[in-house]
Amino acid sequence: MDNAFRKDCIEILAERTARGEMSRRRFAQLAGLILAGAPFALRPTGASAQEKQLVLVNWGGDAITAYDAAYGKPFEEATGIVVKEDGSGPTEGAIAAQFKSGKPTWDLVDADPFSAITLGKQGMLEPIDYAVVDKNKMRPGFGWDYAASTYFFSYVIAYDSSRFDQAPTGMADFFDVEKFPGKRSLYKWASGMWEAALMADGVAPEKLYPLDLKRAHDKIAAFKEHVISFWGGGAESQSVLMNGDASMAIVWSTRGRLLEQDSGGQIKFIWDQGLLSPGALAVLKNNPGGKENAMKFLAFAQDPQRQLVMFEMLGQGPANPAADPLIPADQRRFNCVDPENAAKQVALDMEWYAENYGPALDEYTKIISA
Repeated sequence: MDNAFRKDCIEILAERTARGEMSRRRFAQLAGLILAGAPFALRPTGASAQEKQLVLVNWGGDAITAYDAAYGKPFEEATGIVVKEDGSGPTEGAIAAQFKSGKPTWDLVDADPFSAITLGKQGMLEPIDYAVVDKNKMRPGFGWDYAASTYFFSYVIAYDSSRFDQAPTGMADFFDVEKFPGKRSLYKWASGMWEAALMADGVAPEKLYPLDLKRAHDKIAAFKEHVISFWGGGAESQSVLMNGDASMAIVWSTRGRLLEQDSGGQIKFIWDQGLLSPGALAVLKNNPGGKENAMKFLAFAQDPQRQLVMFEMLGQGPANPAADPLIPADQRRFNCVDPENAAKQVALDMEWYAENYGPALDEYTKIISA
């Protein structure tokens, strides 16, 4: 569901690095971590390192640098266990193929929680050992049987404030082109769009699930003439607002922050009726590095200081609420899980997505492609 989001985090990190947006002090701190956590291929590969190793699979590029800086190298220093970052992309199919091979080479995967629910029930993932991983260091409701939450992002309304006399207050305003004229842009891969359509159609946030897909699809089909694009990547969602093609778009919260910065504050975003989406790490069944070491890594990744690095480098909201007060006061409004921001949003139901996402996406795709 959010594979595209993870890839977009990589793009954003590259952009921020090029702009030099971090403070000199923080840059020096992160640079030290990154240099200490040089890519695995550049490290010594002696027998002892090979014997104690975990392979963590994410989405490549600068995400490798971020994960190594935040988690990989510090974990190696604390335990002696090397963490090799693999950027080949842990899609649900790839995870299943690893397990079915009988000789998986992966240990930890940056998986969608709903995929972990599905694969875990099929016996392909290890149950999370909550005697090692601390549920008290997770936000309530975001620890699953086969995946441990590690970060968050949101789908939020971004809008061109120069076009309106007032700010939108939720999804009903997003779908109201008389009150808020102009074209719109929605997400190509549907997640969060069903919930947005239903709230616009009058469904109370607490009564969204199970989603009434027919009602949501009818709402989207009727609204489609006002949608100029269905974006598939963050850069696309950003450009459709920056170039004036749309007056509003539902975008990832990480892009909402960039839109505000790049437009000099003209394009704003709101947390009201945002859709909060979790990311997680899961452990392959019969992983070569061993279940015990993988669980130790998951517990280590709960450290709020480590998650603060991920917020600073990728803009991801931390899974451990203890990290919230560590975020500088002037940056907290960009944290999707800051208590003030989270209170305005609705969390996507991973159990519903595990049961329904594939067929629901097929139907959504037919509607937006017609």
